[in-house]
Amino acid sequence: MNLSGKVALVTGSGRGIGLGCAQELARAGAAVVLNDRPESPDLSAAVRSVAAFGVPADGIETDCFSREGCQALLDETLQRHGRIDILVSNPAFSRRCSFLEYDPELFEQTLRGTLTAGFHMSQLVARQFVTQGGGGKIVFISSVQGELPMANSVAYNAAKSGLNHMAATIATELSQHRINVNVIEPGWIDTPGERRTFSAERIETEGPKLPWGRLGTPTDIGRAAAFLCSENADYITGSALVVDGGFRAMHWRTAGTT
Repeated sequence: MNLSGKVALVTGSGRGIGLGCAQELARAGAAVVLNDRPESPDLSAAVRSVAAFGVPADGIETDCFSREGCQALLDETLQRHGRIDILVSNPAFSRRCSFLEYDPELFEQTLRGTLTAGFHMSQLVARQFVTQGGGGKIVFISSVQGELPMANSVAYNAAKSGLNHMAATIATELSQHRINVNVIEPGWIDTPGERRTFSAERIETEGPKLPWGRLGTPTDIGRAAAFLCSENADYITGSALVVDGGFRAMHWRTAGTT
C-alpha cells in the first residue's frame, strides 16, 4: 500500500482511532495533516509520532463540528500542501444514557458532532477533489453500532446509522468523478475514550471474552483505512468494512467454540 506523494487529512486524530489512521497512512508514505479541537492536549505528541515515519506531518487545531471550522481546516491544508488526496473523517461525540432519560440537547449535539460534521468536511473536500480532477479517497469512521441497537446509545447509534447511509449516497453521486467513498465500522476498540468509560479492570476482563481474544486497537482500524485509501481498493466504493474481530457475531457462536 504505497501512498507516497499523497496528502491525507485525518480529522479527530489527536489520539485513539484517528491517530491510528494517521500513523498507518504515514507508514504507507502519505503526508498527513492531523486535526483536533482547539487547545487539544494531544495534538503535538500525535504529530511527532506521525512525523517519526519520515513523512511531512502537520497539526491543525479547528472545531470540525462546525462548517466554519471544516472550511478553515481545508483552507489551511491547501495552503500548506497545495492539494488533498485523502480524507479520513473521524469526528465523533458520544455520551451514554438511557433513552427515557436522554437529554434532547445532548441528542442533537451528538448528531451534530458525529453525523453533520462528517457531511460538512466531506462535502468541502469532495468539491476540492472535483476541482483538482483525478479522483480522491474518502473514508468515514463509523461503528458497528450503526447496525447494532446497543442500549444506552440511542443518539450515537442513530448518528452512525445515518453516517453509513449518507456515505453510501455520497459514493453513488461521486462515482462519476472516480472518488471512492467507503466506511469502516470498528467494533470494541481499546482507546483512551473507552478507558474513560470503562475501568482498566473491566477492559482486561472482557477483552479475552471477545471472539478474537482481545479488544481491537487503533492500528487495526488504521490498517483498514490505509487499504481503502490505496490503489488496491480502486474498485471499492459505497462499502462498509467491518473491523471488529467477530464482535457482532459473538452472541451467536456455538457454545464451546473457540
